Amino acid sequence: MHERSSVGELANSLRAELNRYSPGGKLPSSRALVERYRVSPVTVTRALAQLAAEGLVVTRPGAGAYRAEPRGRTPVAGDTSWQEVTLSADTATELVPRSVDASGVLVTLAAPPPGVVEFNGGYLHPSLQPERAMAAALARAGRRPGAWGRPPTDGLPELREWFAREIGGTVTAADVLVTAGGQPAITTALRALAPPGTPVLVESPTYPGMLAVARAAGLRPVPVPVDADGVRPELLEAAFRATGARVFVCQPLFQNPTGAVLGAERRREVVRIARAAGAFVVEDDFARRLVHEDAGPLPAPMAADDPDGVVVHVCSLTKPTSPSLRVGALAARGPVLERLRAIHVVDSFFVPRPLQETALELVGSPAWSRHLRAVSQELKSRRDAMTGALAVHLPELALPHIPSGGYQLWLRLPDGLPEAALLTGALRAGVAVAPGRPYFSAEPPAGHIRLSFAGVAGPTEIAEGVRRLRSAVDGLTA
Repeated sequence: MHERSSVGELANSLRAELNRYSPGGKLPSSRALVERYRVSPVTVTRALAQLAAEGLVVTRPGAGAYRAEPRGRTPVAGDTSWQEVTLSADTATELVPRSVDASGVLVTLAAPPPGVVEFNGGYLHPSLQPERAMAAALARAGRRPGAWGRPPTDGLPELREWFAREIGGTVTAADVLVTAGGQPAITTALRALAPPGTPVLVESPTYPGMLAVARAAGLRPVPVPVDADGVRPELLEAAFRATGARVFVCQPLFQNPTGAVLGAERRREVVRIARAAGAFVVEDDFARRLVHEDAGPLPAPMAADDPDGVVVHVCSLTKPTSPSLRVGALAARGPVLERLRAIHVVDSFFVPRPLQETALELVGSPAWSRHLRAVSQELKSRRDAMTGALAVHLPELALPHIPSGGYQLWLRLPDGLPEAALLTGALRAGVAVAPGRPYFSAEPPAGHIRLSFAGVAGPTEIAEGVRRLRSAVDGLTA
């Protein structure tokens, strides 16, 4: 049974029994609850914390949990309908309304119901996360002198130096800003580089979170198609000419969702084309530490060979570790770095020092390289398990590219198989998949789905998920 379902079930049981105790009455001890419900102490602690958050119990360290005093009268709900007018009034003067559509992001963040196979996730399964190494790093970080003090706004010098070495080339610590993960870094970059109402060139398809950030900033995403070798340079050059855009956002390594890798010649072409257009390239290097065991040598980041400061580099430690280790970096050269720094400081002041210290401890430990090797092996194994199962059970779903890094497969649906209906049918069959539509900034050429093999427990669950997806397809084509 999943931990989250155990917590919910125990919380429901305790909630139903609260009337047995008078207000202020003490609940059974944690040990008694562990024995009675046959759950772990962690489950008991989380269930009691859930009830405490609901105001139903009060926990007192060293004393136990008690039924809370009755709440006062429920306040009368107000009338918030006036907000509809206020929130929409300013859009009349905006060239591009700054609407926020988080649906494409929430698909990969929301946990599916218990029992549903999670093919829609965007993070490593807990069994793949370096939980022991992170816990040890956190403990060591907490003992560092000044660990809870205010850090430099640009980030800890040692961490900036580590990111600079990872990027390589002539990038130095002075070129790096520490950010709270990759998403805030992309947000900062787009706000710094493109004023509201202007176009921004994006890969098509591309990461929905980036499209949401662009639209929320009042930018107009313009798609540039990709193929198995990444973005097509001739179409990128034509898009710069047609739109006058000054920013192109790309994921040159294991692109999300296609898994494509931008080849060396195309990388040089992209930078040359952007430089000629007087434009920046935002390089989202999110998957470098999610390489598969059989990938071979990786190309260096585009920022490593960029003396003219065309490339603004984004990377993060979150994907290869845990959704909660939100530590990343922005790297840039020239006057743009000062603008990035100003926006970063205004938005967030700084990344919490304990997180930065923990990241430093983690990447400096022997456990870090062991973890990356284990993830590399496991992702390849899961990719092979999923591609093998799809070839046997769902050959009609086209898989144009098998990636050698990242955590997802991008599948084209056959004509006549509606994307929305498949998503609904799949969830009904017990498997959650990510829809393809949010990955396109304009009309999609066909229906697609994205399947993640990182957020599941292993090959057995992958096989079961594909079997359930087969059942969903059969239900639509019968």
